[in-house]
Amino acid sequence: MKIRASVVLMLVLACVLPAAAGGKKKVATRGMLEKMEAVPCGAKEKGITGLGTIWASAGVTHVNSDEKLCPQYLLRTDEMDYHIRPRDGKHPVILPIGQEVEFKIKNDNMFVKSPDGDHKTRTYQVVSMEPASSAPDAAKRDN
Repeated sequence: MKIRASVVLMLVLACVLPAAAGGKKKVATRGMLEKMEAVPCGAKEKGITGLGTIWASAGVTHVNSDEKLCPQYLLRTDEMDYHIRPRDGKHPVILPIGQEVEFKIKNDNMFVKSPDGDHKTRTYQVVSMEPASSAPDAAKRDN
């Protein structure tokens, strides 16, 4: 009888413990995409620039230089403002401005998913983070 009771107790614990351990699931944070800006993120140079004095002495010094622009987004949550840029610099996907997105942060990467869009998770680089500033809080501090 004692063996049967201990076996039943072990089965009950085996069923309850995994359910309790899985309760710490990390939920994605939600934020609003406020604006997008085109910011310089590097120069794209075409021509002969690295050979220096050899080509300069021959008169070949022309370089076609175009400044490369990358999209930078302002993602606003209740606590923080994040400035992010896409990791894929060649084929950045334009995110819907004014829409709510879900994101997770790991190191300096932000994984963003638009629930209204195509549901793909894309990687962005966190350029800067600032505490969110709200107008009512600023008015309280001034008085």
